[in-house]
Amino acid sequence: MNHPASAPPRPDPAAIRRALAGRLDADARAWLDTALAEAAEGAGAGPLPAWERRFAEAGRRAGAAHADTARVLLLHAAGADAGTLTRLYREGSGAERRAVLDALTLVVPGHEAVPLVEDALRANDTGIVAAAVGPYAARHLDAHAWRHAVLKCLFTGVPLTAVAGLAERAAGDGELDRMLADFAEERAAAGRAVPADLTAARALTGAAPTGRPTTQPAGGGAKEN
Repeated sequence: MNHPASAPPRPDPAAIRRALAGRLDADARAWLDTALAEAAEGAGAGPLPAWERRFAEAGRRAGAAHADTARVLLLHAAGADAGTLTRLYREGSGAERRAVLDALTLVVPGHEAVPLVEDALRANDTGIVAAAVGPYAARHLDAHAWRHAVLKCLFTGVPLTAVAGLAERAAGDGELDRMLADFAEERAAAGRAVPADLTAARALTGAAPTGRPTTQPAGGGAKEN
């Protein structure tokens, strides 16, 4: 019940690269090919390897819509370790932090990057929070931390579709259902809208209904940050 082993399988970097290449123009594809080759070869090793410069310029060279994916592929090609990922995350822009979080499931096999996910879940940037609850979190966060990650999404308005492995990890989780019911009750008592995602999340747990409020009042409401 609610075990990280039920997380979705790791994505295929080759498939990601093919899909990205199909969306880039010729100049951007050439840039990506060069950048990935540099990353794989460790070109420019030193104070700042060439691939890290490519990582920083991805938004300009691949376009904002594709920069996250390009950066993920760079991290994978470079075989970035937890120390490098932590440094890039700490020093990076919001977009660069997002890419580091997205890349975790491809480049970190163990639990060593969990502190990065925990840090991201303390952020108010919804893009960072959404990236933090990806497949790596589904696989490696313990039950307590994962439940609070789900609540964080509801607090900040991040759709629960961003939570990788939600159905698998929520199944049979009575404690998650209790936390969701408490959250709904607190919102209703304060006259605030209950997030629409909450009802579906409670249903995934398979817990018996408590009679507490679980639906969003008519008219909706603003998300809470």
